[in-house]
Order: sequence, then structure tokens, then C-alpha cells
Amino acid sequence: MIIHTNKKCINNIMSEMKTIDFNSLNLPISESVLTLSDNQQQEIFDYLNQLNDYNKKAYVIAYEHLGASFNVYKSNGFKEWKNKAH
Repeated sequence: MIIHTNKKCINNIMSEMKTIDFNSLNLPISESVLTLSDNQQQEIFDYLNQLNDYNKKAYVIAYEHLGASFNVYKSNGFKEWKNKAH
């Protein structure tokens, strides 16, 4: 049992230490995302990572048309995903 608990602790520490590789998503990411907390960045990464092709296209269009005013964290899609996930 102690070994199992130690593995859990190690896994938690490792997951907290992992870096968020937005480049792996092949989607445009606003510089403002990088100023958010690690937790918010992870949520955005998880949200973008689960998008299907149709929603990825919609995201890119929104990003391109809205430019600097686009905020994925405040987008309806992100808010809906977050409410479903939690």
C-alpha cells in the first residue's frame, strides 16, 4: 500500500512538472495565453487538444478574424466544455 501511495505522489508531481507544448496542437495560440496561470494554460491545452476537425477550423477562423481581441478562455466553446468537464 505504501508503494502504491508513493506512485500516486510521484505521478502527481510529474503531471504538475510537465510543460505544456502548444506547438504540438498545430493551432495558432495567442501570446496572451502564455501570460495565464499554469492551470488556465493546461485547461486551454486540454480543450484545444480534444477539438474535432470541424471545431478546430472554427477556432482558427475565430482566431484569424478576431485577432488580438480573441480570447479562447472567454469563448463560448471553452466555457461549455469546461462546464461539461466539471
